[in-house]
Amino acid sequence: MASTFKVAPVPTTPIEGQKTGTSGLRKKVVVFQQPNYLHNWVQSLFSSLEALKGSTIALGGDGRYWNKEAIRIICRLAAGNGVGTVKIGQNGILCTPAMSAVIRSQKLYGGIILTASHNPGGPTNDLGIKYNVSNGGPAPESVTSRIFANTKSISEYSIATLPDGTTEDDPFASVDLSVKGTTTFTNETDSSTFTIEVIDSADDYVNLLRSMFDFEKLSALFARPGFSFLFDAMSGVTGPYGRRIFIELLGGKSDCVMRGETLEDFGGGHPDPNLTYAAELVAKCDPEQNPNAPDMGAASDGDGDRNMILGKGFFVTPSDSVAVIAAKAVEAIPYFSKGLSGVARSMPTAGALDRVAKGLGIEMHEVPTGWKYFGNLMDAGRAQICGEESFGTGSDHVREKDGIFAILSWLSIIAYESEGKDKVVSIEEIVTEHWKKYGRNYFSRYDYEEVETDAANAVMSHLDDLQAKMNAARTTPDEPMVIDPTFETKVSVADNFAYVDPVDGSEAKGQGRRFVFSDGSRVIFRLSGTGSSGATIRMYVERYEADEAGQKEGAQVALKPFIDLALRVSKLQEFTGREKPTVIT
Repeated sequence: MASTFKVAPVPTTPIEGQKTGTSGLRKKVVVFQQPNYLHNWVQSLFSSLEALKGSTIALGGDGRYWNKEAIRIICRLAAGNGVGTVKIGQNGILCTPAMSAVIRSQKLYGGIILTASHNPGGPTNDLGIKYNVSNGGPAPESVTSRIFANTKSISEYSIATLPDGTTEDDPFASVDLSVKGTTTFTNETDSSTFTIEVIDSADDYVNLLRSMFDFEKLSALFARPGFSFLFDAMSGVTGPYGRRIFIELLGGKSDCVMRGETLEDFGGGHPDPNLTYAAELVAKCDPEQNPNAPDMGAASDGDGDRNMILGKGFFVTPSDSVAVIAAKAVEAIPYFSKGLSGVARSMPTAGALDRVAKGLGIEMHEVPTGWKYFGNLMDAGRAQICGEESFGTGSDHVREKDGIFAILSWLSIIAYESEGKDKVVSIEEIVTEHWKKYGRNYFSRYDYEEVETDAANAVMSHLDDLQAKMNAARTTPDEPMVIDPTFETKVSVADNFAYVDPVDGSEAKGQGRRFVFSDGSRVIFRLSGTGSSGATIRMYVERYEADEAGQKEGAQVALKPFIDLALRVSKLQEFTGREKPTVIT
């Protein structure tokens, strides 16, 4: 016999600072644990949605600290707002691309993801929440702006209570999140029902990936003598997914997944797959440090949407990664066998993808940072493969970036390139051959994390003034501009990037200060929206090299003149006091 509950309105008042960033609302755990903090935001979300009553939504997260407690609260608020069914990933787990897959495959109303992505977890670290709409992608600005407006005017939230009206106790506490199954409750007020269904966290997502890639060929690659693979889940959400795919389905060795247990504090690490925070994997893939270095190393972040690709002692930049995937997709990946109509990258991402698009004769789109900007292009069939320099790669199979998709893409390319050959073709060989054909886009990003907000804003204000002076000095719109008297290369564009969506005409302004040089090199500055405290300044530097003889330098050496210029003209050290970046990629 079904259990019962009642719905009670609870008075509340607005809480400052609940505006979502590019990937939802991210704050410290202790902030979310404040009275009514999570309640206010979730109620503001539900108040922003139309035709919510009786709907079915998905709910899950990356397994970080306080996720399960938040899931319990969200279920009570969902029932209080008339949601019919909540499908929860087993143990509260749903990696971000799996959430998108569940929404799309089961045609759900939407989904709520509890994640702060690549940010650290634990009682003193970060928590996050975001909403994905019915196409499986992050809520567009039209929705997030309504949520924020509601957070500023909220006066009460509706929550499910025990039949006796005790608002502090959970009427759904009997549901065990570790056990798959369905439990239905009845609202004593109007006899409507509320169902909690605990689902397998991987089934829909893994089945989708199996329909896209040739798992038989990938299994054959894993079985080839001399080929070895190592995946670092960074103690994040993708450990269970990695074991199912790389070990159970593809036949990888039992130790080919490292840090594969999902931990609430990510083992005390920073679950961001880059050369700094995945240093252990980098060392294992370096033959000078490890004689048994694998042929391919890969990592994913806390919630599974980012990735890093490594060969033996060779790092594939995210900009090169998406370009190589696009160049090889039709031949190597069955999902794309019918061809591509277009590709897209975020503005700060190096232009390697642009050159592939030109070579293939397909559309190329440059969008602001934030995966939501790819959604319209994918829905309209104008972009199938997309990428961000921030270690995000994905395709139109879901509406989120997808770390495991990128890894399977590279495995497929290796299998394709190695077919019929005596040895497995290395990742370094694949990338250097790509450079020979398309040229090399040297690229580096400098991250200055948790900068004092006023200091970060001062840097951006200074850059605005510099750009204004440079543009004012022009006598014609196309006249090259001088950025620094000691620097020979002139600037052709100095602006704050703005974007008009070619599908719906929506605009996004103020997306990053760009200095585009006459030789195609670029220096870009922007404030990141993915941190939970302070500000993160990201500085991007890019230089194109067409000559094969000039493609063999290290990125920091090749880019040094532009890096020195960028630091000098931005006065970043002067304003922030930072002598060096937190992370270099």
